[in-house]
Amino acid sequence: MAGLIKKISLATRGQGLYEFTREVENVVSQSADEIGLCTIFTRHTSCSLLIQENADPSARHDLENWLNRLVPENDSLYTHIYEGADDMPAHIKSMLTATQLSIPIERGQLVLGTWQGIFLWEHRHAQHQRQVILHLI
Repeated sequence: MAGLIKKISLATRGQGLYEFTREVENVVSQSADEIGLCTIFTRHTSCSLLIQENADPSARHDLENWLNRLVPENDSLYTHIYEGADDMPAHIKSMLTATQLSIPIERGQLVLGTWQGIFLWEHRHAQHQRQVILHLI
């Protein structure tokens, strides 16, 4: 199976959703393939990937608040606490969301809806340098 593999490095400034649709579109535009599939994978266990509303920032804010309420920090059930109060919740959030996405390519472009964007969802409070791998098939 032929394809193109590229690594994108994303700097985060703490918890939140970081859109990187343009970076993925740039990689897809480098490919000569008119039809295909773009898989996106994050190499981390405390962040995740999602396709979500990219027009109104309040949607991202509401998603963050909802997930933080669903998976609170300092829960007495957690035993994995050595890396900070946000670490175990980050693992759970990553498990509940996704670490991999697949997006069709048609006419050399990602097949995304009008208001859809590609986001890395940072679940930790600290800044991180996250690696995302793109595989175009």
